[in-house]
Amino acid sequence: MNAHNFFFMHNFPIMQNSASNSTLSEQAFQVLRGDVLSGRHAPESKLKVDALQQMYGFSSSPLREALNRLVQEGLVRADERRGFRVTPISPLDLADITKMRLMLDIPALMESIHAGDDAWEAEIVAAFHRLEKIESRLPQGPVVLDAEWSQRHRDFHMALIAGCPSERQLSWSMSLFDQAERYRHFAARNRTVSKKKDEEHRTLMKAVLRRDGETAAALLCEHIRSTQTNVMAAFASQQKQNT
Repeated sequence: MNAHNFFFMHNFPIMQNSASNSTLSEQAFQVLRGDVLSGRHAPESKLKVDALQQMYGFSSSPLREALNRLVQEGLVRADERRGFRVTPISPLDLADITKMRLMLDIPALMESIHAGDDAWEAEIVAAFHRLEKIESRLPQGPVVLDAEWSQRHRDFHMALIAGCPSERQLSWSMSLFDQAERYRHFAARNRTVSKKKDEEHRTLMKAVLRRDGETAAALLCEHIRSTQTNVMAAFASQQKQNT
């Protein structure tokens, strides 16, 4: 099975409760992970098992399993005395995520442009169309990004690199994209200027489809770095409001 098929046959939901065939622990993991990534559970907030039971309706066992998996992903921290807490966000952490995304995603994009077939191109176009439709409904100012936007945004970015033959590289790229999701939501809530990325996505897609690797790589690099820039502006805005 090639990496293109691997990506589209495996569902990696970030915001949605998964289908009924999932185990309770998997369901608890997906819904809790989605709420951490979206900011419903704020950075550094406590995650008390009894409160989570009331919130989600799961028993303590699947919730503890889910929390331990989130600890392994670095989204939650565990302390014997203080229990579970959402991992803080910080400029340093974001810089590390950005650095790793550039190291993985740019080569993956170049390999996809070289090896991607017609089905790969078609999925990029379809993913962009789905993302464009929902982005047209977003307001210009501060906004809480919803689960549907987050999923479609993720689908588009993963479609771009789905032609990469390395399954491990795709898996790491997906994990880092999700790690950055908390920062995207933070920036959106604290946005000070109008920001829409539909034209960035369109320009990037066109470069990829005409197999212009140099331009596409430069655009994706700029696109990823712009997330870091937007988040840093949000950190500065928040700090100013708190002083």
